[in-house]
Amino acid sequence: MTDGIAKARTGIEGFDDLTLGGLPRGRPTLVCGSAGCGKTLFASTFLVNGARDEGEPGVFVTFEERPVDIVDNVASLGFGLDDLIARKLLHIEHIAIDPSELAEVGDYDLEGLFLRLELAVAEVGAKRIVLDTIESLFSAFQNPAILRAEIRRLFDWLKEKGLTAVITGERGDGTLTRQGLEEYVSDCVILLDHRVHRQVSTRRLRIVKYRGTAHGTNEYPFLIGEDGFSVLPVSSLGLGHQVHEDRVSTGIADLDAMLSGDGFHRGSSILLSGVAGSGKSSIAAAFVAATCARGERALYFSFEESEAQTVRNMRSIGIDLQSCIDAGLLRTVATRPTFYSLEMHLAIMLREVQKYKPALVVLDPISAFLDSGEQLEVQAMLLRMIDYLKAHGITGVFTHLAHDQRVTETDAGLSSLMDAWILLLNREVNGEFNRELYLLKARGIAHSNQVREFVMSDNGISLVEPYLGEDGALTGSARRAAEARMRRDEAARRGEFSRLQDKIDQRRRRTQAQIEALRAELEADEIELRSLGEHEADFAAQVLSDREAMAAHRGGSSS
Repeated sequence: MTDGIAKARTGIEGFDDLTLGGLPRGRPTLVCGSAGCGKTLFASTFLVNGARDEGEPGVFVTFEERPVDIVDNVASLGFGLDDLIARKLLHIEHIAIDPSELAEVGDYDLEGLFLRLELAVAEVGAKRIVLDTIESLFSAFQNPAILRAEIRRLFDWLKEKGLTAVITGERGDGTLTRQGLEEYVSDCVILLDHRVHRQVSTRRLRIVKYRGTAHGTNEYPFLIGEDGFSVLPVSSLGLGHQVHEDRVSTGIADLDAMLSGDGFHRGSSILLSGVAGSGKSSIAAAFVAATCARGERALYFSFEESEAQTVRNMRSIGIDLQSCIDAGLLRTVATRPTFYSLEMHLAIMLREVQKYKPALVVLDPISAFLDSGEQLEVQAMLLRMIDYLKAHGITGVFTHLAHDQRVTETDAGLSSLMDAWILLLNREVNGEFNRELYLLKARGIAHSNQVREFVMSDNGISLVEPYLGEDGALTGSARRAAEARMRRDEAARRGEFSRLQDKIDQRRRRTQAQIEALRAELEADEIELRSLGEHEADFAAQVLSDREAMAAHRGGSSS
C-alpha cells in the first residue's frame, strides 16, 4: 500500500506489484477489452482471492451468464465457488435484462437494480462487487442523456457504499467501452487485449489510468491457466541485481580448468553458440548434471526436442539426466517456439522459474525464436529473461544455433548482453569433422585464450589441447599425425643423443686407458730411475771403499 489512497489486493500474481498494492479500495475499476480477452476471469479471480485470502466477501452480478455457468467457467482456474457460496463468502446475483421488454418512459432509472444490489451485498456483508458486463445493463437506454446520468449514478452509488468494484465492459469503436463514458468516471481503468500476430495469439494488459497513485504503464503479458490469472511485470526489471562471488562448475573438468579451475560465477548468463552438431546441447546438459550433483535444482527449456529424446541423447555421452529427473532436481519443459507468442513464452518461462525456484535455467536454443518475431522483439524478450535470472541469482545457459562458421555475432544480437560466450565450431580437415571450443569471453574471471579440441565419448566430454603447428592449431587425425611425427622426431633426437653419448663414453674410456698406460710407463721409468740411483750410490760407496783400501795398502793418504 502506498500513501494517498487505500488499496485492495487482488491476489493476482504480478498485478499487485504493478499497481503497488492492488485496486483502489472503495472505488470502481473498469476492466475493458474485446471478447475472449479474460475480463470475466480477471473479475472472478479478484472476488475469489478477496473472499478466500483477504477475508472480504463479494458479490458477482452477471447480466448475461447464468450462475451455474460462472461456477463452471472459473472451475477451470482451480477455483471452487460452491464452497465460498456455502460459507456466505460469495454470492452470485443473476439479473436478466431484455431490452425488448423495457419501455423507456418518464423517469425510468436503475432504482430497482440498486435495491437488488443492496440486498445481495447485505446477504454476505460484501466488501467487493463485480458487474459483468455493463453493456448488458445499459442496453435498454436509448436516450444518451439518461444513459450518462445513470452511469454516473451507478458509479456514485458504488462509492457511497464503500464497495471495491470491478466493472467489465466491451471495447468500443475508437473508445475503451461502447458508451465511452465509463472510462472517464472510473478511478482505475485496465485494458485487456487479445491479439493475433503471425497466427499466434497473445494476451496483454495495460493500466490506462489509476487516480491517486503511481503504476506501471507498459503492456504486460498475462496468462490464464490452471493456476489462475497471472501477470508478469517483466518490463519493469532493471540492473539492480546482486553480484555473486562464488563459482559453479560447468560439469566439464577441462572447461573448469580453462576458468582458473572453478567454473563461472553464480548468476552469470552464459551463451553457447555454434553450428549444428557442434555440441551446444551437450555442454548445456553437463551444466545441468553438475547443478543436480550439487543438490540444486535445474530447469531445462527445450524448443526442439522432447524430454525423452534429450535424456536418451545425453545418455550416449555418459550424462544421466533421468536420475536428476527422478530425484526431483531437474524439470524439463518442451514446447515449440511457434506455439505461443514471444511475450507468452516469456510469461510461461518466468512463471515456471517462480514456481520451481531453480539454481540453473537452460534455454535450448534461443535461435528458435527468430521465426516467431523480429530480431528486436526477440532481443527484448531474451533481455527480460536475462535480467530476471540475474535479479534472482540464477545461472542462465543459452544455446544459439549459428549458420556460419565465421561467427562474430549471434542472430539475436545477444553476445554483448552475456557474461560469458563459448563458441563451438566444426572444422573439416583431411576428410573429417572435428569440434573446436573457443572461450571468447568470461567477465570477471581469468581464463585461457587457447582453442581446444572438443571431444565427446561414452565417458563424457573432454577438451584436448590441439597441436600448434606452423599452419595453426591442428585437431583430429591431423593432430594425431602431427603428434606422431613429433614423437618420431623426438625418438630420433633421443637416439642421436644416445649414440653421441655412447661415442663420448667410449672415447672417455679409451682416453682413460691411455692415461693409465702412460701412468704405468711413468711409474716404470720412475722405478728404473730409482734403481739407477741406488746402483749409483752403491758404486760411489764401493769406489770410496776401494780407494781407502788402496791407500791403506800403500801406507799413504787416500786423498
